[in-house]
Amino acid sequence: MIEDDAALARSIAALLRAGGNAVDHVATGEDALAVVSGEPYALVILDVGLPGIDGFTVLETLRRRGERVPVLMLTARDALDDRVRGLDLGADDYLRKPFEPEELEARVRALGRRRGGDPLPMLVVGTLTINRSTGDADIAGRALDLRRRERAVLEALATRAGRVVPRELLIGEVFGFDEPVGGNAIEVHVTRLRGKLAPDGPGIRTVRGVGYMLDAG
Repeated sequence: MIEDDAALARSIAALLRAGGNAVDHVATGEDALAVVSGEPYALVILDVGLPGIDGFTVLETLRRRGERVPVLMLTARDALDDRVRGLDLGADDYLRKPFEPEELEARVRALGRRRGGDPLPMLVVGTLTINRSTGDADIAGRALDLRRRERAVLEALATRAGRVVPRELLIGEVFGFDEPVGGNAIEVHVTRLRGKLAPDGPGIRTVRGVGYMLDAG
C-alpha cells in the first residue's frame, strides 16, 4: 500500500490484516518503486496524490518495468480525465475517497483472485473448500475454526495445491515487512493446520529445506 495519509493507511492496513492479508506500507512514490520490484505482491494499492513522485508516475514506471501486479488506485479526485488516465496507464481498478470498507475489501479480493489466475471466490481442493469472499473454510461441510494467519497459510497452499511452496514465499504472504517473524512461525501454523485438516482433509507435506505442499486430492 502506497498512501501518505498515515491515519488512513493505518485503518486500511488494520482492515486488510483482519481479513488475513499481509500488508506492507510505504508513504512515498520513491519508496514504492524501490519496494515493489523486490517483492512478488498480489496487489498494489496506490494513492494518486502522493508527495514528490505522484501515483500516476509510479504506475507508469511500474508498467514500463514490466511489473504486471494488479494495481488499485485510490483518489480524492472526481475528474473523469484522471480516472481515464490511470486506467490507460495500466491501473486495474479505481476507488474514489471516501469509500466504504466493504467496497475496498471486495475490490481487493477480486483483484487478488485475478492475480492468482482464478476469478472465482470458491477454492476447492479435494474435500477442502475455501470461500475467499468470506474467509470461511470447511472439510466436506465440517467448518474449520481458523486463526487469521492460519487462514492465510492455508489459502497460499491451496492456490498452489500439488506444488511446493517455498517457506520464504509463505512468510512474505502471511507477514508484512514491519511485522516480527519468529524462526518457527510458519512451522507452528502448519502444525496447527494439519491437526484441523485431519482426518478427512488434504495433507500438508514438508519438503525439507524448501517448504510445504498441500496434496491436490
